[in-house]
Amino acid sequence: MPKKDISQQHAGFEDIRQVDEAGNEFWSARQLSKVLEYSEYRHFLPVIGRAREACQNSHHPVTNHFEDVLDMVEIGSGAQRKIDDVRLSRYACYLIVQNGDPSKPVIANGQTYFALQTRRQELEDSAKFAQLSEDEKRLAIRNELAEHNKHLAAAAKDAGVETPLDYAIFQDHGYKGLYGGLGAKDIHARKGLKKNQKILDHMGSTELAANLFRATQAEEKLKRDQVQGKRQANQTHFEVGKKVRQTIAELGGTMPEALPTPEQSIKQIESSQKKLEKKK
Repeated sequence: MPKKDISQQHAGFEDIRQVDEAGNEFWSARQLSKVLEYSEYRHFLPVIGRAREACQNSHHPVTNHFEDVLDMVEIGSGAQRKIDDVRLSRYACYLIVQNGDPSKPVIANGQTYFALQTRRQELEDSAKFAQLSEDEKRLAIRNELAEHNKHLAAAAKDAGVETPLDYAIFQDHGYKGLYGGLGAKDIHARKGLKKNQKILDHMGSTELAANLFRATQAEEKLKRDQVQGKRQANQTHFEVGKKVRQTIAELGGTMPEALPTPEQSIKQIESSQKKLEKKK
């Protein structure tokens, strides 16, 4: 898809964003269905239903993200009638595009857009996270990434990635997508690390966040598309990494391989924190 079309779609998602009197943002399901190119709203209702179910399964209060409302619309000659609509949170929009028709380019673009925006909002909404130092942010994201990598490994195993070598190759495909063709060994060499040093322990918070996004989206796509076979799993991971890289470029961000390598590793930070705790 041409970059101009992608930018227009991103603008379209934001153009229909509304804010209520309390300052809360929301989207109209009817308006979103048009942006997502559904010919009729009734065809969009099953997608909303699947998104509600996904919200419940992820242990989020459904009513916090999907609010059934009645809106007034003009039908001509100044007359109005009530129509059913749903007020959607940004997270609800994210779930909707995850459950939409994957053959639609606008859906594929929306998946990346709302996923990234939802993740950004989660971080912005966390006052505690915002107050953390860079080292504390690195620790927090690294720990979260370690947990999500377990889920990714499980999803990959279900897809047929079984042996440690299989998984190493699978992970390398994700890195190559995100890092413009650079695999784990290339990233390791670029950072100037020793043989026993792990690349994830030598990433800043921005680079770790990009990898966290890659891992979570790869896990979801493997499950959602019911990917089977090592080859298809590897390709899926590569495509997810590449899509994350594309989104970073569209937002004007720095490519992960161009981000600086922190002076201290995660292990050094953890060691320093333990020493401070002992002194208290």
